[in-house]
Amino acid sequence: MVYKEFRCIVCEQSEEKCTCPKYCAFCHSDYHVRLCEDGQYYCRDCREVCDYKTQDQV
Repeated sequence: MVYKEFRCIVCEQSEEKCTCPKYCAFCHSDYHVRLCEDGQYYCRDCREVCDYKTQDQV
């Protein structure tokens, strides 16, 4: 199994090391945002609606 670590589209760091401002790329909420495979952060509601997965869900 190949493991691909999600990285921030701005700083190229993992979610744990990223120091960028974290807010949802769609609604701009800063509540429960997580990094997804496309390198952007999304809140829980937008992730659920768009079926985006976080690193620990893949």
